[in-house]
Amino acid sequence: QVQLAQSGGGLVQAGSSLRLSCAASGRTFSRSAMGWFRQAPGKEREFVASIRWSGGNTYYADSVKGRFTISRDNARNTVYLQMNSLKPEDTAAYFCAASITAYSSSYSYSSEWAYTYWGQGTQVTVSS
Repeated sequence: QVQLAQSGGGLVQAGSSLRLSCAASGRTFSRSAMGWFRQAPGKEREFVASIRWSGGNTYYADSVKGRFTISRDNARNTVYLQMNSLKPEDTAAYFCAASITAYSSSYSYSSEWAYTYWGQGTQVTVSS
């Protein structure tokens, strides 16, 4: 079992920055990758970013590329999502997730089906 505890989020104005954190505990050695997804009201959950735990390869959705940065702190078993230049369309509930499946080296971990464990979610609201 892997437990994920999220923190961060809140209400900000467009153009602002926020950082989300996701601390993992439990059988953390079994992780292959961590990811961030988001879900806006009335919409399906969508991929935001992912990072391979070994090697640190990162992947981003086109909508956040250049504005968001995913990173990890091995010592703290924590993954971060730094969000800059926030837009109203970034408003959503954000979820971190942990995958315990080792896919091929070219896989981006962009599908929610690749993940087994999920955080509780945190709301990000960007006002215009």
